[in-house]
Amino acid sequence: MNVITNRVEMNQIVKNYKCNAKTIGFIPTMGFLHDGHLTLVKKAKLENDITIMSIFVNPTQFGPNEDFESYPRDFERDERLAEAAGVDYIFAPSVEEMYPNEMGNQLSVLKRTNVLCGKSREGHFDGVVTVLSKLFHIITPDKAYFGIKDAQQVAVVKGLVHDYFFPIEIVAVETVRELDGLAKSSRNVYLSDNERKEVPALYKSLLMAKSEIMNGEKAPEKIIAKVKEYITKNTSGIIDYIEIYSYPTLERLDNMNGKIIIAIAVKFSKARLIDNIILDV
Repeated sequence: MNVITNRVEMNQIVKNYKCNAKTIGFIPTMGFLHDGHLTLVKKAKLENDITIMSIFVNPTQFGPNEDFESYPRDFERDERLAEAAGVDYIFAPSVEEMYPNEMGNQLSVLKRTNVLCGKSREGHFDGVVTVLSKLFHIITPDKAYFGIKDAQQVAVVKGLVHDYFFPIEIVAVETVRELDGLAKSSRNVYLSDNERKEVPALYKSLLMAKSEIMNGEKAPEKIIAKVKEYITKNTSGIIDYIEIYSYPTLERLDNMNGKIIIAIAVKFSKARLIDNIILDV
């Protein structure tokens, strides 16, 4: 495995593989890898000749009061895990490499962002599509892999690729969970011991909602109320949102039909956790 920090060098390596008709699978990450990331690697390796992972904590997707400086980082650990998983190249640029000058142009996401995490994180998805556009141009992958735990991000990225004609297939991979159901996340390390015991209730609340829907409940507000009651009773977290939308369009529903997402975000003392399930109703 090789670690590349220069964008021109990375692009030239990819061009050489493309000249030899090799396919490129790409996993963009902010590091502090967990089993969810490594599951993306496994799928990418099955479907491509070369697997490239980026590790870059992108400052433009963090708000002024968010955790950019304290976001967990451990590159040596990430390097070991990526190599063991079979990654061929890590692209690990500096902030100066990715943003060498003040930006003279700006990408803004106009749809799918006024709900869920986008509602309370103004500008977040503008930063996401900005850095992904840069990475897509540098790495020119055939396929890019994302975890469906960040379902809103997947929807936004699919919109980006569609609107700007990126010749890339976006592959959404199912959420990887701990044995007790907690969705794996880099931010789980921020949970206290007591909070860690509580947080399996988040996924249980989603399974309860799924059961209610499968048993015939069609009113979104009733499902939301039951999920809220369950989380409130079983955790010390503060609910940020509990929402039900069409997916991937992320539009409001009067009745639950078609493909839908039930999504939650809950704030604990030092961690904000998100989770979701997607259903065909």
